Amino acid sequence: MNKSRLNFLTLFLALAPISWALLTQAADKAAGHEAVSQQAQTAPKIEYLTSPERAQAPFSEAVRVGNLLFLSGQLGRDPKTGKLAEGGIEAETRQCLENIKQTLEKYGSSMDKVIKATVMLADIAEWAKMNSVYVTYFPKNKPARSAFGVSGLAGGGRVEIEVIAYLE
Repeated sequence: MNKSRLNFLTLFLALAPISWALLTQAADKAAGHEAVSQQAQTAPKIEYLTSPERAQAPFSEAVRVGNLLFLSGQLGRDPKTGKLAEGGIEAETRQCLENIKQTLEKYGSSMDKVIKATVMLADIAEWAKMNSVYVTYFPKNKPARSAFGVSGLAGGGRVEIEVIAYLE
């Protein structure tokens, strides 16, 4: 694991309890629910979700924590062939986002309910091309987003995107 990704994960894990409390309060308020007690927020139900065809992977496809769904990073791989989409960064980004859309729908959410996206690019110079496809998947509700270049992605991918979505 490269140092920048390790630093990101360390920071994420350090801020996760604070983020969870703030996200849960905001989501409950947006949904019109009354405030949830602090005790209920500190012990949410956690479900690790993986479809049978991905059961051998060393990670969960998604994790449901309360009313939030955390998806593992998605590459631009065709789920039927396992091969990266051909046609450059735009094709990989499109396939990546289609994979995200299918996974969200499988577990009860949708692209309209994505509240945070993290985009990792093997070449940050391809950001504009990736972004031209990305924006077509979020025409109304634009999630908060981070994007950064990395020294490499699994399987030679050019883009990997992970998201957090709201569940009703």
